[in-house]
Amino acid sequence: MKIGFVGLGRMGLNMVQRLLNDGHEIVAYARKESSREPAKKMGAETVASLEALVDKLEAPRKIWVMVPEGEATEETIRELWNLLDKGDIVVDGGNSNYKDSIRRAKTYIPKGLGFIDCGTSGGIWGLKIGYCLMYGGEKEFVAQLEPVFKSLAPKDGYLHVGPSGSGHFVKMMHNGIEYAILQAYAEGFEILNAKKEFNIDLPSVAHLWNQGSVVRSWLLELAEDALKKDPKLENIKGYVDDSGEGRWSAKEAIDIDVPAPTITLALFERFRSRQEQSFGNKFIAALRNEFGGHEVKKSGRI
Repeated sequence: MKIGFVGLGRMGLNMVQRLLNDGHEIVAYARKESSREPAKKMGAETVASLEALVDKLEAPRKIWVMVPEGEATEETIRELWNLLDKGDIVVDGGNSNYKDSIRRAKTYIPKGLGFIDCGTSGGIWGLKIGYCLMYGGEKEFVAQLEPVFKSLAPKDGYLHVGPSGSGHFVKMMHNGIEYAILQAYAEGFEILNAKKEFNIDLPSVAHLWNQGSVVRSWLLELAEDALKKDPKLENIKGYVDDSGEGRWSAKEAIDIDVPAPTITLALFERFRSRQEQSFGNKFIAALRNEFGGHEVKKSGRI
């Protein structure tokens, strides 16, 4: 199948490689020529504009968009709307908010265009093991992308989860769960690390737990790899960013009255990680000193 591919970041480029490996023809576009060059070396045809990309494809066109969530996606989806014809299909494979995907799909319907929102999980490992794909959209359009989904995903690794917006909704909750799992592992290993008298070998424990334990997982395998490289994580700053899905998951729980304390707390812990000196923690320490005379550690500025 001939596919247009927009967005050649690290994940997008790996997806292009996987599609090429499975015999698809790719017409690839990214704004920067330096981003297009690796795709060209892989065997993709590259173009310098969305107009050129659309011209290179035969109707009905299939275009996969893999650009950052927000204005970049909005601009790309809008520009493609102006360039495409009835029956053409656009797949948003990025981490868009599901409400935006519902809105975008509605703008495509009157023109007879197909819009598929596809949550994509797999990160930089997707090239080797495949991507887990969860997508929403109309069946007539989704069916046409079956060969693409099949090439990108491992066996049983892709699913049409419902109407427009549902793909990105399922991916949002996937990432919310991921926040909570990561937080649980982090707390457990921090306690292990703090028990100095046992001098526990953290890489070995991670390896052990991956051998039949009920807490084994691919994330724990990655933890094992990371700890082997840097057992005390001395070369990493404890700053944890978030790309949006955790916030959206927590807000959705509030909006539909579903308790999600673990996911929400995991999100707040990420916020805490960005504070060099937490005023809240200093506030608690000061009050403990006031009511109980508990010792406080000075910042060095007094």
